[in-house]
Amino acid sequence: MKIELEDNKIYFENKGLKKEIHPFWLRERVNGEEFLDKGTQQRLFDPTHLDNNILINKAIITKKFLEINFNDGVNLKLEIERLAQEFSNEDNTIKSIKKIKWDSSLKKFKNFNYENNFFESKKLHDLLISFYQFGFVIIKNVPTEDNFIVKFANSIGSVRRTNFGEYFDVKSKPAPNDLAYTSLHLSPHTDNPYRNPVPCIQLLHCIQNEVSGGHSTLVDGFTVTEDLKIENPDLYKILTEVKVKFKFIDKEVVLEDWSELIKLNDDKTFKQVRFSPRLDYVPVLDKEKLDMYYRARKKLSEMYNSEKYRIEFRLEPKDLLMMDNYRSLHGRTSFDTNEGDRFLQGCYIDYDSTEGKLKHLKRKLNL
Repeated sequence: MKIELEDNKIYFENKGLKKEIHPFWLRERVNGEEFLDKGTQQRLFDPTHLDNNILINKAIITKKFLEINFNDGVNLKLEIERLAQEFSNEDNTIKSIKKIKWDSSLKKFKNFNYENNFFESKKLHDLLISFYQFGFVIIKNVPTEDNFIVKFANSIGSVRRTNFGEYFDVKSKPAPNDLAYTSLHLSPHTDNPYRNPVPCIQLLHCIQNEVSGGHSTLVDGFTVTEDLKIENPDLYKILTEVKVKFKFIDKEVVLEDWSELIKLNDDKTFKQVRFSPRLDYVPVLDKEKLDMYYRARKKLSEMYNSEKYRIEFRLEPKDLLMMDNYRSLHGRTSFDTNEGDRFLQGCYIDYDSTEGKLKHLKRKLNL
């Protein structure tokens, strides 16, 4: 991208296209201390109160800066690099982190250790990078007293409260309102597919684990759906097009939302998987289309449940699993409650928590 000056007009050229930058667009970006709050970077002026007929009296372009004098007497000095970032119209902090596909061959993965000053450290920065790469991370030695999971979550962003509460206890109990609160085997699934929006990130903190079973399982929905796209493009296509209804009913709430099992971004790249076959309801479609849809859903389920894609591990007390609920499917093996207690605590946070924290750490640590 190149910035040019012609007759007091500013142009940018990108991939052979040359366009003028609107003077008012530039005027909105004045950044002196009389125009921006130093701490929050919020404007100290309302641009909707300005005269729309802003013109450039004089402009200078150097290697690093664009300097402008406007006809209302205001001066601007703006970094060329910042302009380039705005023109790309992309969040390079997150989008530059490439997803790493994985399956059952992922035998060793890096764990992170909790320590003092963890939430403002380079270690947390590296943890968040790894989280975006693999869709999950495990943090060891996280304190278990006083529902510490809530403090952990709020130190990254803020807890996403649901009808299960600010946090929830995962243990076998009588008359459960969810199969998670039993000792049964849980197949790979994503949480809360019936919500709008679905909670983005789930934290599970192991408090006690005295049983030989109850191993945690993870599947990379990104890997599975990318493989399905290559191996069975027609089945993949219908799963990205047909929306099904997910529904949850409790004594005090009924939650419903519609979504594809494989949700794509506008550019057709991977965005999200929702999968919880005990909770989905397929709409009425032509028989031929339903035939294909049921075949596609069955194939997807077989892949999610295949040993080829699943990793299995034991969470020890003080282990905290953080997983991307838009990408990772989680489950567990069954266990025998007669052997002892298995007690986890869980909560949710959203992407703005991890994204905002990562950007903050990059700024603070000058990374």
